[in-house]
Amino acid sequence: MRLIKLDGCKTGTRLGKSVYQENGRVLLTKGTYLTESLIRKLMNFNVFTVYVEDDMSEGIEIVDSIPEELRVEAMNVITEGLDDIAGLNPQRSKLEQMAKSGRAVRSLQKIYKDILGSLTENRTALNLLATTKVYENHVYTHSLNVSIYACQLAIENGLPLKNIEEIGLGAMLHDLGKIYIPKEILNKPGKLTEEEYEQMKTHCELGFDHLKKIHELPLTVAHCALQHHERMDGKGYPRGLQSSEIHKYAKILSVADVFDAVTSHREYRSAMLPHQGLEILYSGSGTQFDSQQIQLFKNCIAIYPPGLTVKLNDGRTGIVSKYNFHAVGRPEIRILTDEDGQESPPYEIDLSLKEYLTVEIVEADALL
Repeated sequence: MRLIKLDGCKTGTRLGKSVYQENGRVLLTKGTYLTESLIRKLMNFNVFTVYVEDDMSEGIEIVDSIPEELRVEAMNVITEGLDDIAGLNPQRSKLEQMAKSGRAVRSLQKIYKDILGSLTENRTALNLLATTKVYENHVYTHSLNVSIYACQLAIENGLPLKNIEEIGLGAMLHDLGKIYIPKEILNKPGKLTEEEYEQMKTHCELGFDHLKKIHELPLTVAHCALQHHERMDGKGYPRGLQSSEIHKYAKILSVADVFDAVTSHREYRSAMLPHQGLEILYSGSGTQFDSQQIQLFKNCIAIYPPGLTVKLNDGRTGIVSKYNFHAVGRPEIRILTDEDGQESPPYEIDLSLKEYLTVEIVEADALL
């Protein structure tokens, strides 16, 4: 199985993984042979990449970091939970709203414990590219992805269970304030004006002001909403806090938040691949982001996930066939073309072995 761009699919291409909508409904099932009309349908749903099965990728296994059933359940819990906690229904009394918020918090806590349990049992490198899904609301999907990344990063930090659970809840609710931002600003395809950007920045304080009033939540969860855009050099917002003034939860969240933001498709830009997202983090190491958190994050994500097409420094191209935990940037590669770009019989090389130490990945793409 391999990952390719949808606009590179041809009639007769066989889907390797089902494509889901956010509510869990299957849009196209695994094994479907694509037609021109089905490809157009996926494009209309803003699907940009799909996993396909073909001879060149036979036997390459794509492992979901989170089981699909759990992801769908978590997506539904977060969607309902954020809306209930935000309290946008003017017809509810204050008591009804408090009861709704309390139930939502408990539901979020439960689903996060399930996510934590899954990550603890399934010790694979995080690869959120593995789920092919139609994303309809960036706030909710981003909240789920960030909670998964933050959970794994908290585990890598060796934090106690209580702290991991607080970080997870903070990650799920960190963008609550965006629910109050006008959709025309939130989903604007072009660059925001200065006035629009200033309004967007208010989501941190809007989320904090609301969350700190909910008695079922630790105050640290509210501070996740407040501080996740603060930066180590003091050039973040809303308060311009510097290194030691920023809560550790926020330092973890900022790494997870930015990585998911740049590796997810948005109306105004295409998604980056994982290794490109990591380069963004490293470019801000020590100035924007905590260097230790970046290094820990590198150790737990699939920088070059299985199924990804790569080009090597000697001119050969191939597909990542296996992830190496002991050498995260040096996976096993199924070579498909020689140094001159000519197709060759497929064979495997392991970049972590001594005989391949001079061989490096120089490009990665979803399309061969």
